Amino acid sequence: MNQIAKHWLRFSAVLLLLAAAALIIHAHDKPEITPPRLPLSSFPMKVAGWHGTSVPITAAELAVLGPGEFLMRDYETSTGDPVSLYIAYFPSQRTGDTIHSPKNCLPGSGWSPLESGELEVRNPDGSTMTVNRYIVSKGLSRALVLYWYQAHGHVAASEYMAKLRLVEDAIRMNRTDGALVHIVVPVSTPSGLNQAQHTALAFLAKVQPMLDQYIPR
Repeated sequence: MNQIAKHWLRFSAVLLLLAAAALIIHAHDKPEITPPRLPLSSFPMKVAGWHGTSVPITAAELAVLGPGEFLMRDYETSTGDPVSLYIAYFPSQRTGDTIHSPKNCLPGSGWSPLESGELEVRNPDGSTMTVNRYIVSKGLSRALVLYWYQAHGHVAASEYMAKLRLVEDAIRMNRTDGALVHIVVPVSTPSGLNQAQHTALAFLAKVQPMLDQYIPR
């Protein structure tokens, strides 16, 4: 079995589990639980030494993304260290409105992956989380991308693990809300990757403790 076939087999299995979870929730005849949280629009424009500027999302882009809430911001320090933050939050994924994977969205936006893998990150509280680490290019531009899936206090790099946990929580908690978070830092020079990663991790360390207010545990 080739890699493409394995990919679709795993993806189909997860979709079947999601469908089964949705049927179980529907059979219980209970409204899905959506815990209180702060709107993404209230996310701070200032994060430590970074000052943000909102990036508009077009109506066409929102139509593709589906019925969720989205934040797109460009942040920059006084010394010119740029970071882009994107958060996509879906209050429910019961009806097929699922998070769009960056593996599909980045190529669709003209970015080509040069390198991909995972990175273990230590949080300010001493815990660790695993995120995806991508290096992408578009023409002469290069960028470092860190992204992860977050829901109900769980963080996952794997799209499949995130969906499996979603099924479990749908049955156990009657919740299918969840989010995608990604951080992008341009790589300005061929030798600038280490600096880009340092910037991305410094920004992540400031942002991660704030996310529970917007992506409820």
